[in-house]
Amino acid sequence: MTVTFSHDTEHALGTLVRLVNTLPGPNNQVDTLETLEELEKFVHEQEFSAVGNLTESDLEDVRALRPLFSRVFTTGSDAEAAAMVNAIVASGTTTPRLTNHDGHPWHIHYSRDGSTLTCRITVECGIALAQVISAGERERLRRCEAPDCDDALIDLSRNRSKRYCDARTCGNRLHVAAYRERRKASGE
Repeated sequence: MTVTFSHDTEHALGTLVRLVNTLPGPNNQVDTLETLEELEKFVHEQEFSAVGNLTESDLEDVRALRPLFSRVFTTGSDAEAAAMVNAIVASGTTTPRLTNHDGHPWHIHYSRDGSTLTCRITVECGIALAQVISAGERERLRRCEAPDCDDALIDLSRNRSKRYCDARTCGNRLHVAAYRERRKASGE
């Protein structure tokens, strides 16, 4: 059975991965969400609509979400993941409503108009994770399998075969290294 998530769920999952991957780690040695300018860039890239002027408080609050969401990618069970997601969503204010903005068909937004960016990320990304877990698809929440990377990824492939956060970087680097090793072993 193939599970299909809505456009908004997939977008929220993409936003979540991008947010978690701003944390420093083996692939990304520096924090890439340290300044207000970096937060504004994140908001623009993730196409958040109706976001007012961002403040240092917004930056601090969004940065605080990252470790909470990050743990969901490495937890050992559905029950642990569900407890984490429930705690995350409970910290936001949800007011589900139907909307059809920007040429998109009718869909559900889970946060109120005028909610803070932090509340919107908390609720929208938390509900998207809840949908993945409730669909029995938690194994789609992964970490990159490259030995020098631990970036988060969402595997939305049909056969659940995605192994790397980015096939062009981590995937290609490992494939090239394996190819060179095979050539070396064969004496070429």
